[in-house]
Amino acid sequence: MPVPRRFDRRPPERDTTRINERIRVPEVRLIDDQGQQIGVMKTPDALTFAQERDLDLVEVAPEARPPVCRVLDYSKYKYEQAQKVKQARKHQQQITVREIKFRPKIAEHDYDTKKHHVERFLRHKDKVKVTIMFRGREVTHPERGTAILDRLAEELSELGVVEQRPMQEGRNMTMMMAPSKAVLAGRFAADGTPTEEVPTEEVPAEDGAAEPAADGQPQPAANAATEAVPEPVAEPATPDVS
Repeated sequence: MPVPRRFDRRPPERDTTRINERIRVPEVRLIDDQGQQIGVMKTPDALTFAQERDLDLVEVAPEARPPVCRVLDYSKYKYEQAQKVKQARKHQQQITVREIKFRPKIAEHDYDTKKHHVERFLRHKDKVKVTIMFRGREVTHPERGTAILDRLAEELSELGVVEQRPMQEGRNMTMMMAPSKAVLAGRFAADGTPTEEVPTEEVPAEDGAAEPAADGQPQPAANAATEAVPEPVAEPATPDVS
């Protein structure tokens, strides 16, 4: 738990990098701001060399004999180093290890409940440490714990892989499981069911529909219906009145 700032009596962290007047050695090996090695020279001369360019003299290799110093903008150098650390931390994958404990004589309902927890942890891409706790004379029957762990690994083979085989340490037997490649690739939904892509069916074109030509312009259908020609209507015959 972090200590609140107002109760933290520790002194603030100090930058231990020696720069400019804090460099007390009589001579240094100098590298200029272009990365070219100047050579060994007196520390006051190296400091004058840096001040003429409005830069800092920074000790980069204090263990060397003589120490290696470089001419650079120290504020910019610290900012760039902090950004590199920030980027490296951003791309670093955080691995969380969960633990589930079983008993050798666990009931079936309790087994299903704990297996569901292991399944949920694996779906969230966490590692799971499964522990079998033996009590009293139960430790003389390690095969019961091995059977439970093997059964669990087999039933969750699609979601997890066994990273560490069952190993007994004193009265506990442990097994480490890690998410499978399918889980890491996102092939399983939140409920653990595999996600499948719904295939799209091509709808056949209706008879008489215009088909696109090679130049992209629609062409009239070959079997397009011709315009209907009206048939002549016969006049009703007049009765012959005599």
